[in-house]
Formats: sequence, structure tokens, C-alpha cells
Amino acid sequence: MARAAVLGRLTWRVGTVRAVRDETPTARTLVLDVPGWPGHEAGQHVDVRLTAADGYTAVRSYSLANAPDADRVELTVQQVPDGEVSPYLTQALAVGDPLEIRGPVGGWFVWRPDQPEPVQLVAGGSGIVPLMAMVRAHGTSGGRAPMRLLYSVRDPASALYRAELADRAASDGGPEVTYAYTRAAPPGWPRTPGRIDADLLAAATWPPEAGPSCYVCGPTGFVERVADLLVAAGHEPTRIRTERFGPSGGSP
Repeated sequence: MARAAVLGRLTWRVGTVRAVRDETPTARTLVLDVPGWPGHEAGQHVDVRLTAADGYTAVRSYSLANAPDADRVELTVQQVPDGEVSPYLTQALAVGDPLEIRGPVGGWFVWRPDQPEPVQLVAGGSGIVPLMAMVRAHGTSGGRAPMRLLYSVRDPASALYRAELADRAASDGGPEVTYAYTRAAPPGWPRTPGRIDADLLAAATWPPEAGPSCYVCGPTGFVERVADLLVAAGHEPTRIRTERFGPSGGSP
């Protein structure tokens, strides 16, 4: 039974694009119907394969953005300049088109609604995608664990899911959301634009004594810096889970 489940996750499936949503000028969410989809957990990812007419294939990994669902997959793709896969997914792929995916993949960087401890999410740029799946799973499951999100972006226009995060933060039991702008902040913002530092981390995240599970996702340098800051603040390293992308990591 277990072997069959693993083989099922490693099987390439052909999904059909049912909807697309532009999140920012350079990021798009793809909603796919995937026959035989085995379901997933918040924080997992899939492989996407494109095949050219001459048989050349390109494979990239993308985090699942939606809460666990029996037969639906949502991927939010940030366009990478000169990329092989992301320009097609964000500019050319249309409703009704097929898309090959394999997964879900990953069992370490996942959050489950039955976890009782506080949840601390820290995202850098498009690293918000798997954390958004956790936020959505928290909302749809009625999870009681208190949740906080610290989201680092260049400027307000670069933030993914801004309206939905505001709605969820305003709902009863929703996550506390704090933004960190690195390039430009909105008028009246109380903090000078810059990277997340120890002071902001202390002000916007759960203290170590609360015993939170921490999930950090973003570019490699961002993830390493935030993880180091969390450890320096007193968080238990074994309670810090990281997912990174860039030269030494996969892409959300």
C-alpha cells in the first residue's frame, strides 16, 4: 500500500487549466483539475514538465498554493526573467490547456491543522506561496493554533495575495500579518524600508517561550538569515523548518 502511494506521487499526470488569476504584473495563479490527484498537505510542492516539439523537456518545482483539496491544484508562479518554464506559465498558458505535473512532493516542510502549538510563518517574496497554503488550510480546517505571518517584499505592489491576507487577518481566529518592505513602503509606514532584523523579528513573531513551530521560505540568503536570527533569539533549531529557492534550492 505504501509503495503504491509513493509510486502514485511519482507518476506524471496531465491536468487541465480551469482558471488563471493575475496576482501581480509578474505572477499568476493557475487552477488545475487533475484526474487521479491523490491530495496534498499544506507546504508540499509539485514538479511541472514542459515538452517542446523536438522532444526537449524542462522540469521545474512549484509550491502548492491551495489548502488540501481532493482534485484541484493551485500553483502561483513568479516569472523569472529568461527562464525556461515560468514565462510560458505566466504569459502563454491559457484556460483549457493541458499541463503535466508530478507529486505532491515533500514531507518535512508541511503544516497540519491538528498541530496545537502556535505557528510562525516568515516569507520572502514568492516564498509566501507554500505558507499561503498553510494560511488557507488554517482557515478552512478551523484550526485553533494561533498563527502569525511576517512577509518581506520589495514594495506593496510586489505582495502576493494582499487582499486575501487582509480578509483572513480580519476574520475571527485569522492570522496576524506583518509586512516588511525592503525597497519602498506605503505612505505613513512606521518602519524604514530594509531587511528583516532582530528588532522586527522580536516585534512581529512569537517569542521562543511560546514554543511556536516556525516555517521560513524564500531565497536562499533570506532563509539563512532569518533562521539564524530565530536561533539567536532563542528559538529551538529543531522547531525551525525551512524551504529555499535559488542557486542552491528548488523554486516555490
